[in-house]
Amino acid sequence: MQRIQLGDVRYNAKHGAFEARVDIHRDGQVFRYPCEVKGPLNMDIDRVREHLTQRALNMSDTPQRLHSHF
Repeated sequence: MQRIQLGDVRYNAKHGAFEARVDIHRDGQVFRYPCEVKGPLNMDIDRVREHLTQRALNMSDTPQRLHSHF
C-alpha cells in the first residue's frame, strides 16, 4: 500500500507553473519527487494537486496497475 503526500504548493511566475515536492510512502520507504505543472495562477488548486500527484506517480517505478486513484 502506498500513501501520497504533497508538500507546499507554490506558483513560479517565471515558469508559469505550480511546483511542489511529492512524497510517495511505500513499503516503509519514502520516495520524493520534485514536480511541476504548467498553468495559470488562477488554476483550480484541486486540479493542480491531482496533476502534481500524477506527475510523481509517472516518475515512480511503481507499475500503473498498482497506483491508487483519488
